[in-house]
Amino acid sequence: MKKLFIFLGVFVHWLWKLLSAGCTILFNLFVLFIVLLLLVFFVQPPVHVPNGSALVISPAGDIVEKTTAISPISRFINGFAGITLPRETLLQDIIDVINAAADDNRIKILVLHLTEIDQSSLNQLQAIGRALERFKSTGKKIIAIDDQYNQMQYYLASFADKIFLNPMGTINLRGFGVFRLYLKELADRLAVNFHLFKVGSYKSAMEPFTRNDMSDEARESNQLWLTNLWKLYSDTVVRNRNLSEGFIDRYINEMPSHLHRLGGSNSKMALDANLVDGIKTRAEIESYLSSLVGKSADDSSFKHINFSDYLETVTRSYQNGDNKQNRIGLIVAGGNIVYGKNVPGQISSENIRELIRKAKRDKTIKAVVLRIDSGGGSAFASEQIREELHLVQKSGKPVVVSMGALAASGAYWISAGADQIIASPYTLTGSIGIFGIMPTFENTLARYGVFSDGTGTTKIAGSGSPFLPLPPELSESIQLNVEEGYNRFLTIVSEGRKIPMEKVESFAQGRVWDGATAMNLGLVDKLGTLDDAIKEAGKLAGLAKYSAVYVRETSYSGLRLFNTLGQGAVRWAEQLHLFNSASKSFWYNFSKQVELSLFESDPSCIYAHCLIPHSAIAF
Repeated sequence: MKKLFIFLGVFVHWLWKLLSAGCTILFNLFVLFIVLLLLVFFVQPPVHVPNGSALVISPAGDIVEKTTAISPISRFINGFAGITLPRETLLQDIIDVINAAADDNRIKILVLHLTEIDQSSLNQLQAIGRALERFKSTGKKIIAIDDQYNQMQYYLASFADKIFLNPMGTINLRGFGVFRLYLKELADRLAVNFHLFKVGSYKSAMEPFTRNDMSDEARESNQLWLTNLWKLYSDTVVRNRNLSEGFIDRYINEMPSHLHRLGGSNSKMALDANLVDGIKTRAEIESYLSSLVGKSADDSSFKHINFSDYLETVTRSYQNGDNKQNRIGLIVAGGNIVYGKNVPGQISSENIRELIRKAKRDKTIKAVVLRIDSGGGSAFASEQIREELHLVQKSGKPVVVSMGALAASGAYWISAGADQIIASPYTLTGSIGIFGIMPTFENTLARYGVFSDGTGTTKIAGSGSPFLPLPPELSESIQLNVEEGYNRFLTIVSEGRKIPMEKVESFAQGRVWDGATAMNLGLVDKLGTLDDAIKEAGKLAGLAKYSAVYVRETSYSGLRLFNTLGQGAVRWAEQLHLFNSASKSFWYNFSKQVELSLFESDPSCIYAHCLIPHSAIAF
């Protein structure tokens, strides 16, 4: 028995030692892992830019002006889980890289490789085009290389000195159009009642639910701005490629005859039309670029540096202002305007209001520039944001609005009271109108023998149910609320823009205008860029010297550390191809196109929104 206890004692002793040693080893490995992470993410080797090299501009994903507020840690975890999230490239990063390369003696040429761009807007392309023109003004060359080009990619490629196309490639020019699905007949077959309340003959956002085709008013409005934007696009391409006026329209409309003449080859047709400078395979392009800049150190390609690597060497705009001098606060707002907070990819009213309050409290910020890209949304949320901007003005700080691709309806509601409004010629704005929509399904259920019934203390007690008919008292009340909201909208525009009410009514009615027409109507003050808006803000604030900085939400140091680690982990995982970030999830694409979730965001179900997504002018 004594020997048994001795044996058990020795066994427990060594088992304890083994467990202790194992825990120590695991702990040491964990510490080593953390140290390695810190070394990887914080002690990165400097980026080497080879002398006389090509800079390859190859933005990936959507070009945006503010990244979607998704934690890098979440992106990393979702990637491993197989959930693909949208790729995004900041517009300002592209501009900063091109501008830096123009003054960098190590960069000999710029190579445009645009195939990875998913979505971009015309005003963003115009801004990139300006940067490309500045690059060319230094005497350096730009070469565009791709297997094929859609309209968006070709717009940028047209700024290049040389454009090359694959022998089996095509220049896919089609023109601009707005085409939507109309669901009235389907709604009738399903016996769904869409109760629509609106003011404005041109307020067509909800037409797909109440018609089977585009109304004459919507067709007239859309045709005007589509024609104006297409002319801007065509004129730019014609100028860049030294083509005759009207050539692009003739090229598209007479495409069958061109193809017949050239044996059906799209690439030969593009070359014959002077849309490209040469037809080359990938191997031939590689050889051509090598002849311009030489081979890379490992002899695997032409001597070059990628966009993402070169970005690490560039001082980014609006990131770090001098706290000791006067500053212009830049607030970027993109997406639908929704009531509440923390809605990723949207303009959440509470988040934007907090940023505006932060800019108002900051004594070093002397003026605010609101960069807005939105078709509107919740009327209530729009008014809350507008009021917050008005308080900034009352504090003595001027407010300038810089309009992106779309600044219509609720976005214009927010903008109307600014001291200055600056838009791009490609901006779509206006859409001064209000609507509300409420579907009910009582007839749908009745078809299947299901009925809703009950009793209440008032005529509208059951109005919260979508399975009951809409009481006429509630219907009339909603219409009156919509009309009151429209009159409020007109008043805001009239007082903010100092335009007589009757004149505002003449170009309101929910009609959409392009930037140049909007300026002629007095809806905007000038045509220009974000930089122009910042300069205007400096003038209004009486500043001779200033720096512009992004106004961002406060993040705690611990969160910043995890975000930094997450960003590094994402880059590391992408380089190892641990998940495919090139594709987008179905839900993301669906929500971007349909935007139905918007219509849950207003407390009164009243919206100032223009449903023209960037993709409407089909690139």
